[in-house]
Amino acid sequence: MRPEPFAPRIYNGDERFVRDETTGWIYHRVFNRALYADTDRSGIVYHANYLRYFELGRASLMRDVGFPYAEIEDSGYVYPIVDLALKYFQPLVYDSPMWIHTRPADLERVRVKFEYVILHAETADLVCKGHTQHCALNAKGVPTAVDPITVKTWKTFPNTIKT
Repeated sequence: MRPEPFAPRIYNGDERFVRDETTGWIYHRVFNRALYADTDRSGIVYHANYLRYFELGRASLMRDVGFPYAEIEDSGYVYPIVDLALKYFQPLVYDSPMWIHTRPADLERVRVKFEYVILHAETADLVCKGHTQHCALNAKGVPTAVDPITVKTWKTFPNTIKT
């Protein structure tokens, strides 16, 4: 099965954001390189390390829009992952340059979802797509409404609805 194409173009002159020309969605992006420690015995990036790349994408997005996770956690909220999915299309190897694209997706009363696309930075080949869904918990570990900072991020991100 062929994946849907992903054609990112710089959005509003800010290289941290791109618009996918095939869907119209806006994504935050961050550059990374695969470390030797990320690879397995076969010399390719071990599958679970893509979850670390997703975390880098989430943390970078939140920091770049002015709401680092540390600030959210200091206000008494945590967001464990309750659902995730990955589809792999092409492996990365040691020192592979990559662009990690992340966008806020669904916003529910107690859950938020991020979507991801990773591209090889030199070839623009699609490496993987995926999502993580997180549940808002208060300091006591009880599900609670999504915090106001995160709600604001979802509502003000360059576009959370296709344009």
